[in-house]
Amino acid sequence: MEHRLLGGSGFKVPVLSLGTGTFGGSGDFFKAWGSTDVAGATRLVDVCLEAGLTLFDSADVYSGGAAEEILGQAIQGRRDQVLISTKAGFRTDPGPNGTGSSRFHLTQSVEASLRRLGTDYIDLFQLHSFDALTPLEETLQTLDDLVRAGKIRYIGCSNYSGWHLMKALAISERYGLSRFVAHQAYYSLIGRDYEWELMPLGIDQKVGAVVWSPLGWGRLTGKIRRGQPVPEGSRLQSKTVVDSGPPVDDEYLYRVVDVLDTVAEETGKTVPQIALNWLLARPTVATLIIGARNEEQLRQNLGAVGWNLTTEQIARLDAASVTTKAYPYWHQGGFDRNPSPV
Repeated sequence: MEHRLLGGSGFKVPVLSLGTGTFGGSGDFFKAWGSTDVAGATRLVDVCLEAGLTLFDSADVYSGGAAEEILGQAIQGRRDQVLISTKAGFRTDPGPNGTGSSRFHLTQSVEASLRRLGTDYIDLFQLHSFDALTPLEETLQTLDDLVRAGKIRYIGCSNYSGWHLMKALAISERYGLSRFVAHQAYYSLIGRDYEWELMPLGIDQKVGAVVWSPLGWGRLTGKIRRGQPVPEGSRLQSKTVVDSGPPVDDEYLYRVVDVLDTVAEETGKTVPQIALNWLLARPTVATLIIGARNEEQLRQNLGAVGWNLTTEQIARLDAASVTTKAYPYWHQGGFDRNPSPV
């Protein structure tokens, strides 16, 4: 398993990490993802460690905290062999301070995650979303305090816009606070908006991409085809899940899948393996969070590493998935002093 430095830090992470959104299965939303129990999770951790995948990503809202609890039990007795990343910021209780990135909520959230995970430190802690109501100075000072207390080792954010992230980095630099080394962001072969602003920012400021939903919210599993119904068991059968994820035009999706099918025939690899491998060749990408309901899915996704697409195959996938950029990015692209990072 290849390892890469996470942003501008000295911390190395495997290029694939396992997401725990399938652990627990509480509520309609997470039940559609999966309902892996402790025994199933323990087996997935076994397979991951055998393959050199040591990073496991969770969040306090996944199945109401059950995902963290199950992960904690699955890694019991081998904490020194694994890396844990988790997130907080979304609502976890109905009270007025039960959400956001305030000192109150973040401190409470970290303590709760540590208890559920059965550990005394978190390797990578990320803010799940931007909180426009809490001053960034308060948030970043809180995270810095938690780092200094040894409860967090590295910090990141998730789902930030470019100006959110740049403002946070500037505040950290001004006051000498721990800075974000990771941005957990949506990026896939059918969702390339990340390239417009966040990728150039990541290159310039040395912020590594921790990619969530690299298979386009389940659309690049190789089971979605033109003129065919969504297969049984797919999370895309849940309207709640579909409405919560990134929108994708059907014809655009099928155009990309057509090229993926062709490249799959050429390489002898599967559609998801090709989609994941394409991402690993992109600038700033440190790790891809893969999901798996069972061992078979996990092993298939692990097959995305250890080989490379050809330059010509990458070019074909690029061409099939390109979309018109929003302003001002399309305008900037017409100036030869603004080269594209990809």
